[in-house]
Amino acid sequence: MPAPASVNVVRLTYVLVCEFAGAAIALGVGGFGALWIGLAGGLVVAGFFILVESLMKGFTLRGFSTATFGLLVGLFCAWLLTRVGLSELVSLAFRIEPSSSAELASTTEAIRAAIDTSLYASLGFLGAVLALRSSRDDFAFIIPYVRFRQDAVTGQPVVLDPESIIDGRVAQIVRSGFLNGRLIVPRFVLDELQVLAESPLASHRMRGQRGLDALEAMQGDQQLEVSIHDSPDVAANETIDGRLVQTALLLGARLLTPGDSLAKVARLRGVDVLHIEELADALRPAVAVGEKIRLALVRPGKEDHQAVGYLPDGTMIVVNHAAAKVGSSIDVLVLSTLQTAAGLMVFAEPA
Repeated sequence: MPAPASVNVVRLTYVLVCEFAGAAIALGVGGFGALWIGLAGGLVVAGFFILVESLMKGFTLRGFSTATFGLLVGLFCAWLLTRVGLSELVSLAFRIEPSSSAELASTTEAIRAAIDTSLYASLGFLGAVLALRSSRDDFAFIIPYVRFRQDAVTGQPVVLDPESIIDGRVAQIVRSGFLNGRLIVPRFVLDELQVLAESPLASHRMRGQRGLDALEAMQGDQQLEVSIHDSPDVAANETIDGRLVQTALLLGARLLTPGDSLAKVARLRGVDVLHIEELADALRPAVAVGEKIRLALVRPGKEDHQAVGYLPDGTMIVVNHAAAKVGSSIDVLVLSTLQTAAGLMVFAEPA
């Protein structure tokens, strides 16, 4: 891929600066006779650094800052080692028999300088390489929760509650592209799932096992980023809902839940909430009064003349005067709709 015009302009400017510097040095040292040597030297220096720059074209500013951070850590470790006298200990390990005390001091000082230089270079190199090979998670020991902060590429992190994990639809929502960002499972949520899985009640045990299986599947999915997060700053005497809200506030994350009460409390405390059921309701196709639908009637209704069918999203349609058509598919005409706590009910009649 060709370099942008702005990069070429910067390269040309740098070449001119190097040529000017080389010419100035040559004139100051050897006069006009050394001018061509200075120009050639400036061109060689410019060419070398432009070659290095071209080899680093895949090296971003973020990578540079990461490498610089690793380099500083390595140099700091080397400084600590030199402060404790490591170079002196190593220099004494050499069997040197100088002819005079002056030669002994000179030799010892040279060895100490060589060891110090090697320490700084080696540990600085190792620090930079290790930093470049590390992910954001590995820097959490310096800035708490840095790995969970919002990123322009990955998106704001999402805290999962036990019900959203048991629900099992999280992975499909992420894979569909409607949700992005790191998925965070607090440690106490994992503990709650384990308690459910070990419950003596069969219903609780099945729910807990289903949640653990879903979480294991999500961790094994290459398209998902799932992290188990310890929350030492969250009050242990709080309810699970309260600790979930605290964790979301602490990490600057969104909260994913299918529960109405938790969603309301979290919104009142300023947390962005992703409600699974609200998303499902928004994705249900709208049924308009007067619309004609092809419907399979699967069972009788409450009244003798009624039959019941279901849309693909689970919406129930009650068809008047169609009891004799149960077990077949007919065209129905929508008469009215009714929103209930259980969902949307649609009333229709044969078209």
